[in-house]
Amino acid sequence: RSMSSRRGFPRGWLLLAIAIGWAGAAFAQNKLDLGKREFDGKCAVCHGLDARGAGPYASQLKSALPDLTTMAQRNGGVFPVGRTYDAIEGAGKGHGPRDMPIWGLDYTAKATETLPDMPYNQAVYVRTRITALLEYLNQLQIR
Repeated sequence: RSMSSRRGFPRGWLLLAIAIGWAGAAFAQNKLDLGKREFDGKCAVCHGLDARGAGPYASQLKSALPDLTTMAQRNGGVFPVGRTYDAIEGAGKGHGPRDMPIWGLDYTAKATETLPDMPYNQAVYVRTRITALLEYLNQLQIR
């Protein structure tokens, strides 16, 4: 073997290792966060990307929106999972008039559109989306 082929061998492996590292980093950055995706797609228009209640549509509403980053603070330091789930899902009793959409119905309709020919459990589909959203909201809480 010539010297040039011996020199090229380690450099090739180094370049391969760097390429694999970059690909891994890109993959890690693009990791899907279902809760954030749900929030950005459904909630941010009213609540804002920072969840503090000042989204682009907030001024169109009848009442001011709460700061969603202080939900736990306002509930004795515990994130109100059940109450928040019910508000998002919208099927709970005692809501009275509400500006907030009933996302449970939207998720059910979305499941029907997206998966018309596949067997699935609509309730699980809805619960998965709302649970992911709750997890994301919990991460946003000011501690």
